[in-house]
Amino acid sequence: MAKISIVIPTLNAAGALRRSLPPLAEFAALDLIREVIIADGGSVDGTAAIAEAAGAKFVQTEKGRGRQLAAGAEAARGDWLLFLHADTVLQPGWDRAVRDFIGDSGNSFRAGYFRFALDDGRLGARRIAWLANLRARILGLPYGDQGLLISRGFYRKLDGFRPLALMEDVDLVRRIGRGRLRVLAATAVTSADRYRRDGFWLRPIRNQFCLLLWFFGAPLKTIMRVYYR
Repeated sequence: MAKISIVIPTLNAAGALRRSLPPLAEFAALDLIREVIIADGGSVDGTAAIAEAAGAKFVQTEKGRGRQLAAGAEAARGDWLLFLHADTVLQPGWDRAVRDFIGDSGNSFRAGYFRFALDDGRLGARRIAWLANLRARILGLPYGDQGLLISRGFYRKLDGFRPLALMEDVDLVRRIGRGRLRVLAATAVTSADRYRRDGFWLRPIRNQFCLLLWFFGAPLKTIMRVYYR
């Protein structure tokens, strides 16, 4: 069975890693995970200590999620790469879904992503999750918090993640193409903190506006000002 390298970009993500690393740790000693790589952009909290305590490989690189993901992939030794966000927790059954995907030789030049959910039971959170899963299925636009499972060969053929501080996930899945994306039979639960902070209506509207700006060719600095406002 081919093994996967899990790549997680971080920046002061100690709290998030305390939740997301334990579900991975029990599989690290089995035949599925070769390594977990933390690609860090300059954390000053306990991120490095938590990563090392969990047995993860800690890679220090330049800040910027695209650069960090690319650095993590470069350091990876697995046959397959699974990119995850630090605040995303994989739910039971994720390992079986990954095994099924990588065990199918027809997926060598396809990529998989998880169903999306937020760790909040309110109607607003459920609405966001429903729309995110619909967007991924209909438009072929899963975001990074849905994870991305891709063979090393296919990743390299696509030239991997570009050094983008934002929209690096959209950029890569657009190059993969809707017809080569498959939803995995498992769920990834992401922290709803930014939605609770910015609003269950305002944050999604802002995200979609950023996506429109990207498609219309707006400068990345402009999109970042909107996203982080």
